[in-house]
Amino acid sequence: MFSKQPTKSESSKSPARLDAPPPSLSDGASTRKAPTVASLVAENLTVEGGITGEGELHIDGIVRGDVRIGKLTIGDTGHVEGSIFADAVEARGRVIGAITAKQVRLYGTCYIDGDITHEQLAMETGAFFQGRSLKFQRPSAPPAEAPAKPAPPALEAPATAPAASNSAPQAKPVF
Repeated sequence: MFSKQPTKSESSKSPARLDAPPPSLSDGASTRKAPTVASLVAENLTVEGGITGEGELHIDGIVRGDVRIGKLTIGDTGHVEGSIFADAVEARGRVIGAITAKQVRLYGTCYIDGDITHEQLAMETGAFFQGRSLKFQRPSAPPAEAPAKPAPPALEAPATAPAASNSAPQAKPVF
């Protein structure tokens, strides 16, 4: 059952070379990037200074400085003292400083002291957040250039409209 004997066509094949690049399966497979492993600042490490990169970073230790990264995960024991700029941030630990990211997720164990500028913000029950939540939206594409139209003539106030008195209190709109 498990003792299959090689046939002539299988035994005549040359063995695969380990130093040769693997054959590409299709054009789509060859254009994909291989997944990368996240970098780690371990629990017993302290980094004094900024961290910059395009990949993924997991912090379980302490970082004193600004962090600019593609995706940032702050573990339960992680601590960042400085500004964070990323595409995505998942926080379980402490952040003392501003966070600017497209997507921010605050887990129940996190402590954030600083403003968060975001497109999407999710916060679990128990998360501590002291600061401002500022939502930014990507600017929409400018409209296509339209031919210039002449400005409409200015409208004049009707003669029967009462003149506004500067001494009368004005009502403020309620939002």
